[in-house]
Amino acid sequence: MSEDKPTPKAPGEGGRLMALAFRRFAGPPEVQGAVQGGSNQAREAWKQDLERRKQWSREQRERKRAEREARRDGH
Repeated sequence: MSEDKPTPKAPGEGGRLMALAFRRFAGPPEVQGAVQGGSNQAREAWKQDLERRKQWSREQRERKRAEREARRDGH
């Protein structure tokens, strides 16, 4: 016969008391404004950074595509 033991919780998961304390003190999660940032300046900086990253990705894809076509045409 095997002994069925309850699976241990992950460290920091806590139990009922910890869950109650978390709900009481932390409250419900708020996601409004989480992506945009706190200010208009932060929002604009984030948008500009995102656009630069997208542009870099487009350039890399185009460079790789050109290299593949050059290899294909060369053989």
